[in-house]
Amino acid sequence: MKRLKLVNCDLDASEISLGCMRIAEMNNQDISNLINTALDEGINFFDHADVYGGGKSEAKFAEALGMNAQVREKMIIQTKCGIRKGSFDFSKEHILEAVDGSLKRLQTEYLDVLLLHRPDALVEPEEVAEAFTILQESGKVKYFGVSNQNPMQIELLTKFVKQPIIFNQLQLSITNTGMIDVGINVNMENNASINRDGGILDYCRLKDITVQPWSPFQFGFFEGVFLDNDKFPELNRKIDELAAAKGVKNTAIAIAWLLRHPAKMQPIVGTTNVQRVKDLSKASDITLSRHEWYEIYLAAGNKLP
Repeated sequence: MKRLKLVNCDLDASEISLGCMRIAEMNNQDISNLINTALDEGINFFDHADVYGGGKSEAKFAEALGMNAQVREKMIIQTKCGIRKGSFDFSKEHILEAVDGSLKRLQTEYLDVLLLHRPDALVEPEEVAEAFTILQESGKVKYFGVSNQNPMQIELLTKFVKQPIIFNQLQLSITNTGMIDVGINVNMENNASINRDGGILDYCRLKDITVQPWSPFQFGFFEGVFLDNDKFPELNRKIDELAAAKGVKNTAIAIAWLLRHPAKMQPIVGTTNVQRVKDLSKASDITLSRHEWYEIYLAAGNKLP
């Protein structure tokens, strides 16, 4: 498994991350098998959020692994905070309280990364800055990031926050390519040219912020997976053709498509299937050509100007 070349931090992070949103209802043995398989495949980065399973995903993760110092040192743990029932909350009080809750559930003394989970319309960046400084100076959080934020939201935050923002978690897959489409359809009068998020992809590249694509196998907003789906016959034909040629599964091709982008992204894969973890990890061993990348992009129904 290749490692990310991250700026502004010393994390030795795998270029694929395992998302733990769906582990809350799994039994401990299955969770242990899943996490240890990921580690065996070279995946050492695990993504959580305090709202996943109402906190149960974090707790089950630690419980299933029998969390201790030896286990902890093998992994990079990221979690998110800020989503509350019926609202978002980036207040200093909530951030500090949420981190303490995650630390307790994860049975660890520190988080490698904390992300602000989606934008809070009522954010007061001065409070966020105070919270981040307290968390960093206390040793509870090493690094910080955001999710689903556009350039101006990040600019507002970094006007006050002294810690670098190293990650931005954004929805991106072969069938959800808005942030890529807008960079291709410049000066066009079509739907793909509409800039819905402020050029966030180029902004993150300029600011050395690593994009973490979430739901890399999903189409729409959790409407289902596009792989082996009759709704996407041309796309699956092309993916299956490339998978056969390279001796990997279709999941590896879908992840390799994201890894091929020069932004050097870190896809968050949320599978709970041990074999699928093994299969998609092979994406780190292959590099799609420029022609293959565009073939997949077009097979998904996109058009070039």
